[in-house]
Amino acid sequence: MIELLIDNKNGDIWDISMISSDIEWKTSRIGKASSCEFTVIGGLTKTNGFKCNPGDVVRLVKDGVGLFYGYVFSVDSGIEENVKILAYDQLRYLMTNETYVLNGMTATQIIQKIAGDLQLKVGVLANTKHSIPAMVEDNVKLMDIICKALDRTLVATLQNYVFYDKFGSLTLQNITELALDLVIGDDSLVYSYDFNRSIDSDTFNRIKIVQDNKETGKRDVYIAQDSGNIARWGRLQYFEKADEKMNAAQINEKLIQMMTLKNRESKTLKLDSIGNIQVRAGVLVYVILETLDIKQYFLVDECSHHFNGNDHYMSLNVKVIA
Repeated sequence: MIELLIDNKNGDIWDISMISSDIEWKTSRIGKASSCEFTVIGGLTKTNGFKCNPGDVVRLVKDGVGLFYGYVFSVDSGIEENVKILAYDQLRYLMTNETYVLNGMTATQIIQKIAGDLQLKVGVLANTKHSIPAMVEDNVKLMDIICKALDRTLVATLQNYVFYDKFGSLTLQNITELALDLVIGDDSLVYSYDFNRSIDSDTFNRIKIVQDNKETGKRDVYIAQDSGNIARWGRLQYFEKADEKMNAAQINEKLIQMMTLKNRESKTLKLDSIGNIQVRAGVLVYVILETLDIKQYFLVDECSHHFNGNDHYMSLNVKVIA
């Protein structure tokens, strides 16, 4: 059972579950706030005086489980009586630009600092432990700063973390904690899919890292490559300039880690299936598709849930992580 509530912050809480249709809850694993969009049937003022304004609180609950807690950002009405409302969770407030100088902090500490400065509500944040060298970010989106810190943590530790808003509280979890006891596939939930294998966007078989050497006045060059994959795909090079504080051992370790992460095909899968409220961006789902000989866990990158009356279906973009 769906419950959709709006709190207009003046003491009135409206249950609009029965007068709303086309409810869509979207989540993204990286760099976006989750959203809740829906249509109020019959307009705003004709239903017992109900009104909705930007900034009002929206709560979406299904079968007693809180799915979305956020704030109205758009109220769209026209000649028709129906009104479309769009709300985002707290991550929307991280889309503003700011300047930060961050020295030797972990990704967890960076999130805590930024959230504290913005007075956002924080829940459980995993301890990423890895201390990141100085980050000087000038006029950069706060979300991008956090994503950059998590990317650096992934490269350094091979530990992948998901940052999201969990029903009103900023949350950070290792993806190893987000494997669902759920199988979706040919004989379970899925009714349509599209599978893509690509080396076009995030695949590299040659990693080149350079570092300016102040003592010699020259540039030190570090390279790791896979000759077999170069022969197979052609040379796909990733280039990066190392921080001057890194030593040779650290750079060589980064070469190995980058090759582990990047020297492989990108495999993505789009699934349309019957909805399950356990699924959101960042979780791991086990997928079985006999026709493609797929039986493994996938990481959910994007997830859209659609609710309309008793109907509930979802669309997923998932990717291989191992």
